Amino acid sequence: MVFSTVTFLFYFLPIFLVLYFALPFRHMRNIVLLVASLIFYAWGEPKNLPLLLISILLNYLCGLGMGKAQEKGGTGKVVFMAGISLNLLLLAYFKYFNFAWGSLIAVLGRIGINMPEVEAVTLPLGISFFSFHAISYLVDVYRKKTTHEKNLFALAMYITMFPQLIAGPIIRFSTIARQLHQRHHTLRRVELGSKIFILGLAQKVLIANSVALPADQIFSLAPEALGLASAWLGITCYTLQIYFDFFGYSNMAIGLGLVTGFSIPRNFNYPYVAQSITEFWQRWHLSLSRWFRDYLYIPLGGNRGSSLATYRNLFIVFFLCGLWHGASWTFVVWGLYHGAFLVLERIGLKKYMAGLPRPFRHAYTILIVMVGWVFFRCDNFSQALHYLMAMAGGMSADNAIAPVMSFMNGTVITALAAGVLVSTPVLQVLNKPNAPARILAPAISLMFFILSAVSLATGAYNPFIYFRF
Repeated sequence: MVFSTVTFLFYFLPIFLVLYFALPFRHMRNIVLLVASLIFYAWGEPKNLPLLLISILLNYLCGLGMGKAQEKGGTGKVVFMAGISLNLLLLAYFKYFNFAWGSLIAVLGRIGINMPEVEAVTLPLGISFFSFHAISYLVDVYRKKTTHEKNLFALAMYITMFPQLIAGPIIRFSTIARQLHQRHHTLRRVELGSKIFILGLAQKVLIANSVALPADQIFSLAPEALGLASAWLGITCYTLQIYFDFFGYSNMAIGLGLVTGFSIPRNFNYPYVAQSITEFWQRWHLSLSRWFRDYLYIPLGGNRGSSLATYRNLFIVFFLCGLWHGASWTFVVWGLYHGAFLVLERIGLKKYMAGLPRPFRHAYTILIVMVGWVFFRCDNFSQALHYLMAMAGGMSADNAIAPVMSFMNGTVITALAAGVLVSTPVLQVLNKPNAPARILAPAISLMFFILSAVSLATGAYNPFIYFRF
């Protein structure tokens, strides 16, 4: 199930909220949230629900094992390593088996060794996210940042909470461990959560969905049909699509969290205003960046060793970051590409760029990010290279305005303008105390909700990028 659907907005969510707030006792609300989350997950892929439940049970038992060992003066390292290995093996098998086997067949085929074809493994919905949540729980318990969870239903609720189950944000167990047992529900939190949810819905439906159609149309063009102008329009649309697709979903998750009493950290901080790639990653997908920083980069040594060790650690982290996003070499290249620029900026590029005017630093960052998105979006290297050639003006297609305008209409132009504007903090001035927009906020939220609902009801284009990760 997806937040931006009529089924969720007008059936699932109202029924859930009525049941949730109709029950006065905390443990009963937890049961409603857990059952609703399992229904939410099973709605699209009921066959993978047992895998999710088995993962929860095994991680719960590992947490108990570590807790008992620590109570006796030990560390629980053996149980911890077993739990981490289990989560990584599940993730590796379901997400990367097809990729690894296909790569092996290709390599061996070049030297004359033929390998048999095997049945493809189906990727369970949201496995990248619930696996990282489980690992976060085990690491936090092992590091004694929190005590092990004795209540199986509370741990199940943490891993399966439907606001973040499918596509994040990645919430650390230590961040909300107390809230699993004791939460505050106020009208102010419900009001604020509702506004944030509607804002996220509008970002997803009115901006991301509107620019997704021309992006998909342009990226599906044959190389000989792709010109300079159309290539830049396509990557511009995709740059806004992926941001507002995921930012919108994150805001909807944060809003639902507030309504149900959870404080979910923000996941984006205007990444497209960054002045360097280093700053971009301090603003983009914050929950994932911090997860890799605290659970991988720092344990590897971070920047505490030599410069070469630091560069090695950065490449390892971004290799795995790319692989986490998708089982494809294009994702690996995307990750290493960003890792390379982070290393270059540490070597001296960032210091050099600091002497340039802000517009030049911003243009550099956006250009690097957009080129990276080409590898992220394309299905293979051949398509990516042809697309980059078109962006550089190297293709022979007609670059006149007429073909570009065939992808444009009033909705797309409005979405592009709104996307560029909302990607900056310029509208924050409207949220200041006593600002007229704050007085009109309820009416603006209602307008955004109606426009989004009408768009969904008419069957408008409604893809969701991060579901495939």
